[in-house]
Amino acid sequence: MHLNDNFQTDVAAIQGIAAVSHILDVACRMTGMGFAAVARVTEDRWVACQLIDTVDFGLQPGGELKIETTICQEVRARQEPVVINHVAENEYYAGHLVPAMYGFQSYISMPIILPDGRFFGTLCAIDPRPACVDTPEIIGMFKLFAELIGFHLSAQETLAASAADLTDERETAEIREQVIAVLGHDLRNPLSAISAGAALLMRLNLEHKAAEIVKLMLGTAARMNRLVENMLDFARGRLGDGVQLQLESGRSLETTLQQVISELTTIYPGRVIDSRWSITMPVTCDHARIAQLFSNLLGNALDHGAADAPVEVEASTNSGGLELSLTNSGDPIPPSDIERIFQPFKRDRSRTKREGLGLGLFIAAEIARAHGGSLAVSSTPEKTRFNFIMPLK
Repeated sequence: MHLNDNFQTDVAAIQGIAAVSHILDVACRMTGMGFAAVARVTEDRWVACQLIDTVDFGLQPGGELKIETTICQEVRARQEPVVINHVAENEYYAGHLVPAMYGFQSYISMPIILPDGRFFGTLCAIDPRPACVDTPEIIGMFKLFAELIGFHLSAQETLAASAADLTDERETAEIREQVIAVLGHDLRNPLSAISAGAALLMRLNLEHKAAEIVKLMLGTAARMNRLVENMLDFARGRLGDGVQLQLESGRSLETTLQQVISELTTIYPGRVIDSRWSITMPVTCDHARIAQLFSNLLGNALDHGAADAPVEVEASTNSGGLELSLTNSGDPIPPSDIERIFQPFKRDRSRTKREGLGLGLFIAAEIARAHGGSLAVSSTPEKTRFNFIMPLK
């Protein structure tokens, strides 16, 4: 993601953030407005990166408006939000050319600023009807969502650069250590702040819709944190440390797995996850690492499985050890991709989604190997199945 004239890259960067579609949906539902978008805004161009349009505004992702016909140019110049409940009753905007040109009465636009201070664009919403958007709750929601998008963009940029560095045979240990420092500090700290703030809000007496938004924030932060953890594990592996385990016994593995399902259910509302547990023997393992393995596999199944079919999860123990399997419907994985699916930075080329860096399955396989187990995949036109087996200690 480069903040220059390569707008196609910027559009792809926003569309590669799964949380953006949820953010736009929540923004419309909470404000009652029919159009919401993330736009790339420069001194001379306004480009829609992703949007929801139920009022036939007429834009598609990649579509442009003349910058001089938008209020977003004012947002860019001042790097402050513009919020209008009712244009006709607004002293400044009642006679403004832009609302008259596009026929909207309510408007909100929040600047998207990256953590290092660079301006990317705006998170905005409009509607031909008046709407009550000039409230602390709505403005705070848009501000937090804009910050989340900014952190996502920064993470994409940092991780893409790190991936290129880490796969370069000439990379030095010093640069790798710098990558770990960036991931462990510069990305983790803002994520921790977002998670802590959202957790604090959850303890307040929120009305239902506000609670849904906070849950979305928590889920988005959790998704970003998993991406950082995967990249950290990859970087540590390149430095020779590999996956480190802290083995525990006597702790409920079923509880650990169920917690992962609860977290991903928040991130993928409406998706069905059918789970069956038959863990009748003690399992000695690193619960945090098994949760990471399971989260990576389940997230992959939800991303690529058929949206109208459940993901089936089974875990059981027997004399042979622990077996954990995940099955989803959807397009099969081509044999050529199965051969390379557990390699770092390798993704299924037949899929249209391009989320993440292709590290999730690699890290899952490394965690399986560290436990003395194995991870395998099979795929037919009917179903795709990932199977993890490990011996009982």
